[in-house]
Amino acid sequence: MMAAVFASLLTGFVLDLLGHRRLAVSCLFLSLVLGVWLFLWEIYSPQYGFRMPWLQVEIAPGLSLPQNG
Repeated sequence: MMAAVFASLLTGFVLDLLGHRRLAVSCLFLSLVLGVWLFLWEIYSPQYGFRMPWLQVEIAPGLSLPQNG
């Protein structure tokens, strides 16, 4: 999938060099959409929904938050 992102990006750059501005912008926009879709696909978990494993924010079992008061 990352190859598709880079291919659309490269196609956009080549089309810009050839003078086809509208097609180039379309390919660059497609590259952006594919990149966002790939990111969301990689962080999706059927168990937790969308999550980023490098950001662990769950409270460990046996620990509790301090109570004010």
